Amino acid sequence: MRTIKRWMGVMLVGVAVLGLGGCGTVNTISKLEDGAGGEAMRMWDRWVEGGGDIAIATTWERKVKDGVSAKDVEEILKLVAVERNMRDVGVLPLSKELEARSGKREKLLTVYSYCSPATARKMVDFSPHMAAYLPCRVSVVEKDDGLWLYTLNMDMMVKMGRKLPSPLKEEAQAVRDTIFEMMERASKGEF
Repeated sequence: MRTIKRWMGVMLVGVAVLGLGGCGTVNTISKLEDGAGGEAMRMWDRWVEGGGDIAIATTWERKVKDGVSAKDVEEILKLVAVERNMRDVGVLPLSKELEARSGKREKLLTVYSYCSPATARKMVDFSPHMAAYLPCRVSVVEKDDGLWLYTLNMDMMVKMGRKLPSPLKEEAQAVRDTIFEMMERASKGEF
């Protein structure tokens, strides 16, 4: 079934390219990063598997290993940020805010924000719309089965769009790798 869905997606893209070739589609495709189509298909698969939930298609998630506390996760995120020279630019403790308003316990929901200011500036200079993705965020979400981490799929930024000029491409890849490492290490409790 997955193969059929993939071929349907490829055929749809092919029909769109052929039908819209006069509208600049072919020209745009020539400006994309190598492998952009493969990344688009991975997102397409996640979108289909997620029943059309675009957030599933555009994010990464990790289940936090049993025994790893929310405090451990927070400390590991900070540690990786320092090791990789990313700035901690804020914490949004949403569940604590909701508890203060209602007086009732809420499941944990905290958003941690990180940034590489120089890279952020260069990305916004490259595409002002990238400002909507700033800063990088890792959210800790308590669900019935434990803690989960969520962040934007940063492969969209470095693998799927217009070709990034050097050294911006390398800097964007470093930010992507840092967020990925944060997710991996925090989910496993690796200090």
